[in-house]
Amino acid sequence: METQITAKERVIRALNHSVTDRVPVDFLATPEIWEKLIDHFDIREKEPDDSRFFDPVWEKILTLLKVDCRVLSYDQFFAPPEHSIFEGARIEWWKVFGRSSPNRMWRQITPDGTRYDIFGRRYVLSNTQTGTYENNMPVLKDAESVDDLKKHPWPEPDWWDFSTINHVIDEINQEDEYHIRFRIGSVFEIAWQMRGMEQFFMDMALEPDIPVYIMTRLCEIYIANLTRILDLAGEQIDMVFFYDDVASTENMMMSKKMWEILIKPHHQKIIDVARKFDKPVMYHACGAMYPLIPDLIEMGVDVLNPIQVNAAGMDPRVLKREFGEKICFHGGINIVETLPKGTTEEVQAEVLDRIKVLGENGGYIMSSSHHIQSDTPLENVLAMYDMELRS
Repeated sequence: METQITAKERVIRALNHSVTDRVPVDFLATPEIWEKLIDHFDIREKEPDDSRFFDPVWEKILTLLKVDCRVLSYDQFFAPPEHSIFEGARIEWWKVFGRSSPNRMWRQITPDGTRYDIFGRRYVLSNTQTGTYENNMPVLKDAESVDDLKKHPWPEPDWWDFSTINHVIDEINQEDEYHIRFRIGSVFEIAWQMRGMEQFFMDMALEPDIPVYIMTRLCEIYIANLTRILDLAGEQIDMVFFYDDVASTENMMMSKKMWEILIKPHHQKIIDVARKFDKPVMYHACGAMYPLIPDLIEMGVDVLNPIQVNAAGMDPRVLKREFGEKICFHGGINIVETLPKGTTEEVQAEVLDRIKVLGENGGYIMSSSHHIQSDTPLENVLAMYDMELRS
């Protein structure tokens, strides 16, 4: 009989298209879901201080749910110079509504309540019936030229301090040896959020120098940071992770030719750095990504997330049949219909179906098709992570 394997080994075997003791799982959710789980498991402790890099209570939730993956992120290690902080602003690491994992996430908050992230993206808070979200307010919407863009207070790679990263990984691995991926950021998505979606798409068609400049500045930061991270902690990091939504639920957001000219080269640079260090790559892109999957495979993407099954062309059976030998899948549990609206029995039926289809002969990490949202009943979250479903 095989001895018990580590979480890291379980994920690696699955990503090598091998059958393991059970399907590996991951977990990402809005802060409201984390709070529901904390209350359910009754493990509330005092809030971590700003010297911590992750919340140990949220980390405990992951161990209780038997989650195999852990994420580190560029957000955790930001250490900007004093001159980059607005007058009167305070730094917030924990009460950040964009958090989906135990990681801390950097924001500066000005006296009027406006929030800014690492790249100078500006947010105001918006409330729904079940939760709170950061509402993006484009900071570069009035720029008329590349010269205007150069005046933005862009961060520099030396504004990050990764010297503690090995210690952070050791601390995470106290309960088990987990599969660690590093989240390096997005190019297209952050760029259009800074510019405004409508204006950014107009720019891509009419003034491509503007979007190219924004995406290039972001990509240069990612390349420098990723190289430093893998130099420092390459032996402990198992995968590189970046994200960019380039499709809607029905189709691509732009023509494939435009994607190839304006966006693909930046993604390829990130993948090439990971490949230089022999690291597999996970790419997150919501929506109808079917037309791009062959290109992603050719570029060197190993894992596709989040498998938005309610989007056109994203039938799990088709994806597994056509691409299952060349790429792995992460996600697939519907956050739009099944998790918020289904019964526990429907949730578990969908989990079993994804494991059977996407997990046949390995190649699958079970997770939600994006962050589990605040309107999801707790019983459905728990049903999704029932251990008996994973074997």
